[in-house]
Amino acid sequence: MSADPHVHVARSPWWFKLLGRLLEPWVRIKRDPAEPAGLLRSGAAVCYAIERDGTSDALILERACREAGLPSPMQLLELPGRRRRSVFSLSRQHGWLFGRTDSRGPKEPIGQMIRAIEADPERDIQVIPVSIYVGRAPNRESGWFSVLFAENWLVVGRFRRMLALLLNGRDTVVHFSEPVSLRTVLSESQGLTSERLTRKIARVLRTHFRRIRAAVIGPDLSHRRTVVDAVLNAQPVRDAVAATASKENISHAKAERRARDFALEIAADYSHPVVRSTSFLLSNFWNKLYDGIAMHHFDKVRAAAPGHEVIYVPCHRSHTDYLLLSYQLHHSGVVPPHIAAGVNLNLPVVGPILRRGGAFFLRRSFKGNAMYSVVFNEYLAQLVDRGVPLEYFIEGGRSRTGRLLAPRAGMLVMTLRAFLRAPRRPVLFQPVYIGYEKLMEGKSYVGELTGKPKEKESLLGLIRGLKVLRQRYGHVTLNFGEPILLTPMLDAAAPDWRETTSEADSKPEWLNSVVDDLAEKIQVNINRAADVNPINLLALAILATPKHAMAENDLLAQLELTKSLFQELPYSDRVTLTAMNPQGIIAYGEQMQWIRRVRHPLGDVLVTEGEQAVLLSYFRNNVLHLNAAAAWVAACFLNNRRMSRSSVIRLGKIIYPFIQGELFLPWDDEGFAKQVQDTIEFFVRRGILEASSEGRVLERGPGQDDGAYQLRVIARSMLQAFERYYIAIAALVKNGPHTMSAGELETACTLTAQRLGMLNELSAPEFFDKALFRGFIQKLREAKVVWTDDNGKLDFAEALEDMVRDAKVILAREVRHSILKITPGGDNERDLDARPPSDPGETTAESLHDRHVANEHQRHHGEH
Repeated sequence: MSADPHVHVARSPWWFKLLGRLLEPWVRIKRDPAEPAGLLRSGAAVCYAIERDGTSDALILERACREAGLPSPMQLLELPGRRRRSVFSLSRQHGWLFGRTDSRGPKEPIGQMIRAIEADPERDIQVIPVSIYVGRAPNRESGWFSVLFAENWLVVGRFRRMLALLLNGRDTVVHFSEPVSLRTVLSESQGLTSERLTRKIARVLRTHFRRIRAAVIGPDLSHRRTVVDAVLNAQPVRDAVAATASKENISHAKAERRARDFALEIAADYSHPVVRSTSFLLSNFWNKLYDGIAMHHFDKVRAAAPGHEVIYVPCHRSHTDYLLLSYQLHHSGVVPPHIAAGVNLNLPVVGPILRRGGAFFLRRSFKGNAMYSVVFNEYLAQLVDRGVPLEYFIEGGRSRTGRLLAPRAGMLVMTLRAFLRAPRRPVLFQPVYIGYEKLMEGKSYVGELTGKPKEKESLLGLIRGLKVLRQRYGHVTLNFGEPILLTPMLDAAAPDWRETTSEADSKPEWLNSVVDDLAEKIQVNINRAADVNPINLLALAILATPKHAMAENDLLAQLELTKSLFQELPYSDRVTLTAMNPQGIIAYGEQMQWIRRVRHPLGDVLVTEGEQAVLLSYFRNNVLHLNAAAAWVAACFLNNRRMSRSSVIRLGKIIYPFIQGELFLPWDDEGFAKQVQDTIEFFVRRGILEASSEGRVLERGPGQDDGAYQLRVIARSMLQAFERYYIAIAALVKNGPHTMSAGELETACTLTAQRLGMLNELSAPEFFDKALFRGFIQKLREAKVVWTDDNGKLDFAEALEDMVRDAKVILAREVRHSILKITPGGDNERDLDARPPSDPGETTAESLHDRHVANEHQRHHGEH
């Protein structure tokens, strides 16, 4: 770079050098980029622009420039009327403790440089914006005060800045941006006066620094009042205020105060110091609680997220879900999201901390309160518009069974409408699977499922719950699923969606279908990112035995088979599987006190008993979807020694929509058929099934055979689902058409399942979960097998009776009779097993496949 005659080398004041030497041991600088000299333009003088005034920033800048071989900010620039240092700040700072700023700072030096260039057509000055962050790294956890004095949006005084340097100076980043040529700016701004051009450059620099700071430490939402004011000034809220004042005959001021109260009740009060302090506290909390927290596929999230409005949509299994996710994101250098939390968590002491950590609160229902609904919608729209990452649980509440719950679309609808109103940046939904090995809320979940009322959250209850810290809860895994981009879904559903009105209350006709598809896809992608831990594998095996006990050799073989199944037929490339071998899994289960060893001379037996067995069902249900295809194939051989391959696949296609709706499986009918085919081939390779007649006929070994035992264990993981389906269709057919409403059928099914569970000591509370019966009945409606008549009663097609008869293939006669005996029925009560086919020329599915098998067997082996 050629020398500029208008630049003069000058010595730094002695006190500046002294302070620099005193500061040097406390500061370690990381430059970004590492070699910023490559950014400079030849032939132009250099002037640095920094965000905040202060001696410490000037010292850091001078040292960073010296170490990088850049011109010193201490050199003098010759400007009209005076010489000045080659650095200026966007704001002047006053005050030793808290700090005050004067935004007039940059106008004088920028104006002088503009006038100098105007006076000399050959002269140019390049302004390099330099961002300085002290202690900005989110994973800085060396001490309590370190996180309190880390970089944030707050204006701080000299004393606080000094403390920040002493505590966090070794984590200092100096970011050099591309230089701005003032000559180029001047030539491109013809017609602007020097004063207006000065203001424009100052405004552009402020925007630049805010954008860089937001990327490093998150958006500036420290002052809740600014967001609340924006919400109250929005036209939809102003209209709602006016409508409320008119409808309730109250003053406009009173209605406005009510709207402000709603906004303050909802809004987060995000605080970077609180987030960092909480992160510091949580690191100790997690160490007491868990043996480790693992994240998988996070690198893919980091690569996909830039430039998007990111919305994290995890499964909801524990109150620790949102703390864990935010902590891990913060710890990994990503801005934690704002989290939609139920207003029941807005407790004394706890609520303000959660609010400052990014939680915003919503009521369970918006019904009957139009103004609250408008205010909440507008608040969410403001967050989306500002690019704030969000997190919410579309299940609506924590799962008490371990399965994903049917999604509730409220937050998705509000998010989509906010995006359609102002589609400034594309929206990306990020599904997250959270897997535990033990739950703090496990006992309360069991109580709620067995009829006990949900305990209301309270500060006293929280204090009492601190006893959970005495226990260990194993490992936790966060798996990031495949992200879902909103724009392609909108393009597919409505190619002209960009022309949709931007009015806040607009609701296009296609919106509901897009939301339903999106919700389904989120749940599917959460399941496609499952983590299979040792407790999941133990639960799949040991709960499939009548007394929840297995000989150690049998359990070892079953664990090996299940691991091999998941490895050879991967459900998804994002599913993770424990590396423990079967012996290690059993030892770990004993260590975690999920199973107990009973010593015996003929071989040890592993058991799980009582409440532990019920709690363990939660972890079986976490991964039940991974076992669905194998369980179906195995179930076909529970009561049948032989079966044709085509019957296994045909009946599988009939039952698949119901399994898919319950477990959020990813395949269509043909995809499931292929998965069944692949599973059959796996069982044949393992010698568990034998294929004959050119693969058309499948046969298992006798009941006492090891392979038959392993099939029974796999089948029983899903057998209760098939029994639930039979309860529902049997109750409906037994009572006859036009006799029961959907609600009455749900109640009858639930009571029947509860009674059956009591008689058979079932340890699966979800067996009598009313929501699962409701979902099954809805699937029957979607398939147009069941519908509602004009009187609100259910009618059904003949296909439903065929399904009752098809159940003979899967369910043993004693199970069917037990269900039919318990199921309440009216005047139409009858023995469904004894019913003849509706057409004398028909035959049942059971006799059909038996006849086919017999023919194949006779043709190829000469005997039946």
